Formats: sequence, C-alpha cells, structure tokens
Amino acid sequence: MKAEAERDERLTCEVETTLKVIGGRWKVLIIRELLSGVKRFGELQRALPGITQKMLTQQLREMEEDRIIHRQVYAQIPPKVEYSLTPLGVSLQPILYAMHEWAVKHFYQTNANEDSQVESI
Repeated sequence: MKAEAERDERLTCEVETTLKVIGGRWKVLIIRELLSGVKRFGELQRALPGITQKMLTQQLREMEEDRIIHRQVYAQIPPKVEYSLTPLGVSLQPILYAMHEWAVKHFYQTNANEDSQVESI
C-alpha cells in the first residue's frame, strides 16, 4: 500500500513538472509554431493572435530557462533574434500530438452526445 502511494505521488510530481514547463495558454502554442522551424519574435507574435509582447517575452524567457527553446542573438544592427526548439523541446512533440488526438476524440464524442440528446427531444 505504501509503495503504491509513493508511486502515485511520484507520477503526480512528474506530471506536475511537465505541466509547469508547458502549462498555460501560450507555451504549447509557441512550441507548436517552433515545431515547423526557426522563428523570429515578430513571426511568433503574428502567429499567436491575442498574445501581448510582454507575455510572449515572458513565456519565451521561461521556456529558455527550462531549456525548451534556444534563443540565438546575432550581433548586427538592428538586432536579430531567432528562436528554435532544443532537442528537449522537440521531445515534447509526441505529447502535443497526443493532446491533439485526445481533443479530436473528445470533440467528436461531445458532439455525438449532443446530437443524440437533440434527436431524443
């Protein structure tokens, strides 16, 4: 019983760690954009309607600290900065795909349930 509780606690902590790294409204969307290749700040901002410059900067800094993204600064005027996924960031791809698959299934199940309820009325 104790070993089972410890295992459950450990799994919860690992899931919490993952959620800390990719949680929130924007991080998964930033990762999604970077999966297709290197992007500059403005490209990311245009690809994410509704994100503020401050929020994008904050999210990118947090992801850089977590070693999910790499920030490449070029010494030129005007400054050029590019963002890309690190190998650790790329390793999140299966998780994002699994989340996508779950959402698709959930969407169809939810809509199928709503359709059957409408038909029975």
